[in-house]
Order: sequence, then C-alpha cells, then structure tokens
Amino acid sequence: MMALAQPLPTAGASEATESEDERLVERFRGGERGAFDELVRRHQRAAFFIARRYVRDDAEAKDLTQRAFVRAFQGLAGLRGGAAFRTWLYKIVANLALNHLRDHARLRPTEDAGADVAVDPVGAGRMAAAEDHARLRAAIDRLPPKQRLVLELRVYDELPFRDVAEVAGCSENAAKVNFHHAVKRLRELLGGGGS
Repeated sequence: MMALAQPLPTAGASEATESEDERLVERFRGGERGAFDELVRRHQRAAFFIARRYVRDDAEAKDLTQRAFVRAFQGLAGLRGGAAFRTWLYKIVANLALNHLRDHARLRPTEDAGADVAVDPVGAGRMAAAEDHARLRAAIDRLPPKQRLVLELRVYDELPFRDVAEVAGCSENAAKVNFHHAVKRLRELLGGGGS
C-alpha cells in the first residue's frame, strides 16, 4: 500500500508561523494595509492547493482562493485573539470549496478519476507512480466529506489535530477519529485490508 504519512512540522515551526501571523494581523488592525499583503503572500499557495484538491480546476481554485482572501480581509478585524490566522483562512477556503462542490454537483462529470494523470513517456516507474497517485486520489475522493477534509488537512497541509478540528468544525478527538476512519477506509479501498 502507498504510504499516507508525511513528516509533520515541529511544534516550534508552527508556533513561529502563528507568531509572525499574529504580528501581521495586529499591524493590519493598526491600519497597515501592507501587513495583509504579507499574509496573502505567506498563505496564498497553501490556500490555492486546498481549493484545488476539491475543485480540480486551476481557474476555479484561483477564484475560490481570491474569494477566501476577500472574506478574510473583510472579517480580519473580528478574528478573535487566540485564533490562528492560518487555521481561520483554511476554514474559509474549505467551506467555500465544499459549498462550490455542493452548488455545482449536478454539473460535475461522473467519470473524472483519471483526469489529473499526466502521461509522461519517460519510463515505467513514472507511469506506475502516476497510476498509484491516481488510485490514491480516487480513493480519497470516495471518502465522506468530513473524513476527506480531516485527512487532507492532516497529511497534505500538515496541520496539528487542534487546527484540523477547528477547520473541520469538530472537537480534536472527533478529528482524530475521522482521521483514523479515513485511513482505515483508504486501506480497504486500496486493497490493504483494515486493521
């Protein structure tokens, strides 16, 4: 079976990012518009990839990312003191992407599992890796929305369960349970059996 786990960031790296974000938020609240531009630069790529994993279209993902930053700009003054900007932004992006999928569900093609597979004639190893990636992506797409969100935030975005729970709108324990069930279901879908 393909490995899902990736190295998670150290607590110090995450705290440093949050600390710098807090300073930028405070500078923005103090009237410095450039501080928000810096927040955009720091988080634009990650926000885009969260949206992209859901909508599978670069133009739609860019639009959702832009809309998320507009909402963040409009609501930043109301961000409560202890909340991490990154977590709050990811929640906005995830909610916009999920709403977009719900609103456009009837327009989505039913057979798009292989749409993201790029065929590069450079060897069997690359083709096998692309096939593995496509199988994994298709299996992740079959997960219930909450499990999918928790799994992707934890694995791809390397968020701690505390932040995953906040983005997903559940308790930290529920995020861990959803992650466990998602991994178990992926093993079943990919032929690795459940444990």
